[in-house]
Amino acid sequence: MLNGKTVILGISGGIAAYKSAYLVSRLKKEGAEVHVIMTENACRFISPLTFETLSGHRCITDTFDRNHEFSVEHVELAKMADIFMVAPATANVIAKLSHGIADDMLTTTFLACDCPKYVAPAMNTKMYENPVTKDNLTTLKKYGVQVIEPASGYLACGDTGAGKMPEPEILFAYIERQIARTKDMAGKRVLVTAGATCESMDPVRYITNHSTGKMGFAMAKECMLRGADVIIVKAATTAEAPLFCHTVGALSAADMFREVTSRSDAADIVIMAAAVSDYTPLHVSDQKVKKADGGLNLEMKRTLDILAHLGSHRREGQFLCGFSMETENMVENSKAKLSKKNVDMIIANNLKDEGAGFGTDTNLITLITADDVHQYELMGKDQVAHEVINNILKK
Repeated sequence: MLNGKTVILGISGGIAAYKSAYLVSRLKKEGAEVHVIMTENACRFISPLTFETLSGHRCITDTFDRNHEFSVEHVELAKMADIFMVAPATANVIAKLSHGIADDMLTTTFLACDCPKYVAPAMNTKMYENPVTKDNLTTLKKYGVQVIEPASGYLACGDTGAGKMPEPEILFAYIERQIARTKDMAGKRVLVTAGATCESMDPVRYITNHSTGKMGFAMAKECMLRGADVIIVKAATTAEAPLFCHTVGALSAADMFREVTSRSDAADIVIMAAAVSDYTPLHVSDQKVKKADGGLNLEMKRTLDILAHLGSHRREGQFLCGFSMETENMVENSKAKLSKKNVDMIIANNLKDEGAGFGTDTNLITLITADDVHQYELMGKDQVAHEVINNILKK
């Protein structure tokens, strides 16, 4: 995901410095080159050796260190960087950065960088809420520095309130959003559905399916990483929705129909990845659900076909992509859906194929358009999303 990208991570002297070790580890696993710069006080909380071991690079702590090949090091690092994040950023280092003070390697390199810059404040609540700190953060924002709002909770000092550095996974998500993809979808509005709709049988029970939402969330995340404004209409899911998308809940097929159709006109691309129930129980409150033999006695009715409705009410220039999950005659059935529902693309898979379908981290898809049928090898769902969006953008 981050192969070929260079991240500078600045660490100042706060107890949250230990979390940054997990961030470095995650960045390396995703292929990034990571260079760590520590203030003198940061070294009191965690050893530079930890970051050298995790990053594979010498941890820089001294502006005047001579133990390196000759170069103006803060300038060289600044030239390499795709992103510079200071995490944790103490009140002291925020004050320096906001006023252009460059008295150590971290602040000097930060000033020399013209790449995107982020700070993640971490401090006592009273310090964070102090008007001086607020003014300093406002100044950083004025100069284009992105400030990641701290979390609230129990702090190391014993207080409870705002000031906790966000968890490493959240910090990673900010970095990933900034540098993982080119922003070839900037300005586009995308609507994605995900998860399994649930149809009530009675006040206790419901009918649903095995969709976890992983594929829909992967599609939404790919669009978000490429700069799109993404809305997710989410039914029941067990997977975690991506950050930086607007998420709306929709439990039943009727809920999904209402939420999708009310937002579809504003979308440039609609991706229907949710597994929507075809049928729902009729007049649930009036039915005798159980038969005498213990079976179910449900009168069912068809739910509204959301994709077909979108196909017949699409606005000019809108791209519609649907998913087709089959157990037989996959290509033939999916081609028929493409034509009948008046959509631009169907992503088909056979639920009988190993590694495909619900609950897996992989998928085995066939991409179908009016003029092409292309079968892919087994891939991770994030890679599937990447390939699908590449194809949508070519149309």
